[in-house]
Amino acid sequence: MWRFTLLFVALLAACTEFPALDGKTSPAARAAPYPKLVPLDAILVPPDQPRLTPDDVSALQARVARLKRRAAALRRPVFDGDEKIQLQSAIGR
Repeated sequence: MWRFTLLFVALLAACTEFPALDGKTSPAARAAPYPKLVPLDAILVPPDQPRLTPDDVSALQARVARLKRRAAALRRPVFDGDEKIQLQSAIGR
């Protein structure tokens, strides 16, 4: 059954019309040189120098601390006990 479904989807996709792309490329893009090809090994090697400086690390740690304080403040109840009793009596509960 799944083979039939896969075949049906493949045949349905084959009937799709592709958009007209002729004339969509700008003259500047046509005149641009091809990108330089580099070996994949050169791209996958980890960088020699760390990406984060000590200043970046301390700034990130300060941001983490601020976000944790903000999250803790958001977890606190909105009303304390007395306010909750007043609110419930005002709405008739």
